[in-house]
Amino acid sequence: MRSVFLVTVCILLAGCRSKALEIDSDMALEQVIRKSIGWALEKDLEGLYDVLAQDEALFIMNPDSSGGNHVGFKAFKTFAETVFMDERFEAQSMALRDLRITRSQSGTVAWYSGSLDDICSWDGRPVGWHNIRWTGVLEKRQGKWVHVQQHYSFPADRK
Repeated sequence: MRSVFLVTVCILLAGCRSKALEIDSDMALEQVIRKSIGWALEKDLEGLYDVLAQDEALFIMNPDSSGGNHVGFKAFKTFAETVFMDERFEAQSMALRDLRITRSQSGTVAWYSGSLDDICSWDGRPVGWHNIRWTGVLEKRQGKWVHVQQHYSFPADRK
């Protein structure tokens, strides 16, 4: 009986340990990164909010002045619910290439960069970004990775 108990405890501990490793894996970080764009395909706004810092630390910088920058979760949430949930907005596809993820020595901060296609339409007209540079910073808070910063930009020589 005692050996069954010990085996059960070992299995439970191994499961908890593998879950912790899963949270800290590059694959888990990539899922958080992809979710911050891919949520739009299903209009999973709660999924988006789940991967963002929900305080004033959140900062999102867009490549043009018309999209504006978003400082703080509250401001971004208002924007997202007004624009992305509008029936005229339709996400069509997203592709992320050349993703690089680097972690701080403390293991509580990670930053990434990649090239992104974020294709959508507004009121039936194609809009979106092709081959935009995308960088960001994630912070591990209460055991969970969240975005605190995102930056989108086009190369200066691109028209």
